This record gives sequence, C-alpha cells and structure tokens, in this order.
Amino acid sequence: MERIKPHTLSGFMELLPPRQALMERILETVRRVYALYGFTPLDTPLLEASDVLLAKGGGETEKQIYRFQKGDTDLALRFDLTVPLAKYVALHYADLTFPFRRYQIGKVYRGERAQRGRFREFYQADIDVIGDGELDIMNEAEIPSVIYRLFTELGLSKFVIRVNNRKLLTGFYELLGLGDRAGDIMRTVDKLEKIGPEKVRTILVDDLSIAPADAEKILAFMSVKGSNAQVLTALEAYRGQNETFDKGLEELGTVAGLLAAFGVPESHFALDLTIARGLDYYTGTVYETFLTDHPEVGSVCSGGRYDDLAGYYTDRKLPGVGISIGLTRLFFILDDVGLLSGDAPTAPADVLILPMTDDPAPAVAFSTLLRAGGVRAQLYGEKRKFKAKMTYANRLGVPFVAILGEDEIAAGEVSIKDMATGEQKRLPLGEAAGLLSAVLSGRGSVAPVKE
Repeated sequence: MERIKPHTLSGFMELLPPRQALMERILETVRRVYALYGFTPLDTPLLEASDVLLAKGGGETEKQIYRFQKGDTDLALRFDLTVPLAKYVALHYADLTFPFRRYQIGKVYRGERAQRGRFREFYQADIDVIGDGELDIMNEAEIPSVIYRLFTELGLSKFVIRVNNRKLLTGFYELLGLGDRAGDIMRTVDKLEKIGPEKVRTILVDDLSIAPADAEKILAFMSVKGSNAQVLTALEAYRGQNETFDKGLEELGTVAGLLAAFGVPESHFALDLTIARGLDYYTGTVYETFLTDHPEVGSVCSGGRYDDLAGYYTDRKLPGVGISIGLTRLFFILDDVGLLSGDAPTAPADVLILPMTDDPAPAVAFSTLLRAGGVRAQLYGEKRKFKAKMTYANRLGVPFVAILGEDEIAAGEVSIKDMATGEQKRLPLGEAAGLLSAVLSGRGSVAPVKE
C-alpha cells in the first residue's frame, strides 16, 4: 500500500495539545461572558442551500465560498454567521421572543487566498440583538461593554474600542451634496489608517471624481480628534444643517454617555470619525477594536447597527446590532506577538495517578474520589518502569502525581508529588483529595492572555 504523506491544507489551523488547551480556554471565556449578558446560545448548520446562503451575496462573496453539488442539491459552506442568523430569525420568527439576543461561536469557511494571519477555516464568535420593528439605542451602547468585559477577562488591558455612527457620515456627505456617493466615500475613508490621507485624497479626487475642495473638507472632518467630549463639541458646529447628521450626533452622544454607566472607562473607548465599516448594511453605531500596542494587526473585533437583517427572507423589519470576533485570527495574533499566557494550565489532567501494584482497584477508587471533588484525574495503566511514567507526567505538564504502592495502600494513604517543586508527601486518601482540590481550585482562573 502506498503511503500518503500527512499534510494540512493551507489556511486551516491545527494546534498541538497545549495550544489547543489555550484556545479552549478562550472559547470558554467567550461563552461565559456572552451568557453573562443574557445572550442565548445558537447553532446553525455548516451547510446551507446555496440560494439561501447567497441571498445577500453575489460578486466577491460568490467567488470565495465553498460550493458543491450533492445529487440534485446545490450546497455551500457558511462564510459567516450573520447570513445564517438572518435565515434563522426569518424562519423561526413566530417562535422567538424579541428582542432576540443570541451568541454563536462556530467555524466558517472562505475560499480566499490564505495569508499570514488569514485563514480559510476559522472560528467566529458573534453576538446580536434583533428587534421586531424597533430596537432601542441602549443596545448599541451595551455592545461595547460586552467587548470590554470579554477582552478584560481574556487578560487583555491594552485595547481601545473605536466608536462612530454611520448617520453622522451620511449626513455630512449629504451636506456636501455627495449623498449619492456616500457608500463609496465611506469605504475609501475607512482605509485612512492603512494607506494615509494623501492616498485617500488621491482616490477621492481621481477615482471618485470628488472636487479637491470637497476632498479637503472630508479629510478635515475626519481629522477631528481629542477626548470624547472634545469630539462631540467639535461636531456641534455642524448641527442644524442636516437631519440625518443631527440624528447621528444624538445617537453618538447617547452611546458615549451610557458607556460609563455600563462600566467602560474612557481609556478604552474613543469616538473616531474615521471608523465607517466597509459593509453598506450598517446604518447607525459602528465599532472597531484595536490592540493599542499592535495597531499593525488591524481590528480584532468589529460590528455595528443595521436596520434590515433579513430583508432577503421576509417583509418584516428586523433591526439589530452586533459584533463579530475572528477568534482563530485573534488567537494567531496573540500567539504571534507573545501574549498567550505561559501560566495558564494546559495539561489535560491535574493529577496523574500511578498504580504501582498488580491490582489497580485502589488507584481507580482514588481517581473516583478526586473527580467527585472536581479534580481532573488521569489513570496511567501502562506496565512501564517508574522513570518512564514520570517522564510521561513531565511531558504532559501535570502539576501533581499520585503514587499508590503497596505501602500506601496498606496504610490507606497516597504519595503526592508536586511536579513543580519536587516535594513529595504521604497523606491519608481523603486528606490528599481535599488538599488537591483546594490547591487546584484557583489555577483554572488564570487568564489565557498575559500582557
């Protein structure tokens, strides 16, 4: 039989056990924080009928999806979690309670060119609040508080959530008589940080045929900086000239005011007029989150308000607001810049139990006792020399080894070895189980990220 060389497809992440354990810690933290805010878990199929999945697609989306035939059925792998959410809400509208708050963590697939930090298969972690006809502005202020809580609990402190409002931008371009080109201008201005003002000015004038004077006004508007209060004060100069602009300014001020009540310090959010989000369906507040020490990696969490989630599937108006985190990319970035914690436990067990007699029953009973106390216990049943067993424990990185030989069993005791210090002591079985449970109880709280 011809052997096939094992290989993993380009753009697909495959982790060794210690790194996978850290990834699982991140996933657990995301689930816990999302649930803390009253979001219900949701899962949708990886595969959808292509006509459903591509209802809002076409163009570049159609080029990137994995699409295939199975019999007479035209199928595609989901390329994000938003389109499946839109289908889900339209399909189950009568059975849902609104506002409908869901979180979803799952893999998505995009058949684009794999690059460093960009994957073809990757986890997304989304939250969305969907309203039935209306959705209060408070929800737009709550979303950044979820981002702040999540990133803080992951162990990050050096990040900033940049907040803007699409109505502000739309109204400003209408003031200049450029309302019909607002979408193109926003997509161009969204590149300011990546390509700089000179290149943006060139695109505005040469590619979009914007008058040079108007291009200068656009860049001047985008350059409004300062504290959040200073930005809002500067924007007041434009009030009263355009209804859409005034609405956007009111919403931005409301969101900024509520963020403090939601527990987000001003050091971690900034009103930034350059944030537009490239997708046209955003209609209100928009967000981008950046690691302040690593701006070169770009946004690691983004989203915003939209007024028509499921327009391709239903006539009902279903406004919403949400965010998405590309967890696979975020994990890669954190690993690449050295921010994954070396202190977070990654061993598959807390205690490795070594039966040293022919009868494994005492060791099995001790493992049951440990697990009843919440201690992760692994039995090592292989007939190998003691040195080989300890080597196995070291390679797994387990913090403790429990040794049950004839002397220990006769005395109703167990020898516990601390693998970090090398200290070993014999204790009664119940006392050892209680001690291990107490010592290990705090280790699971170590954040997976360490700045």
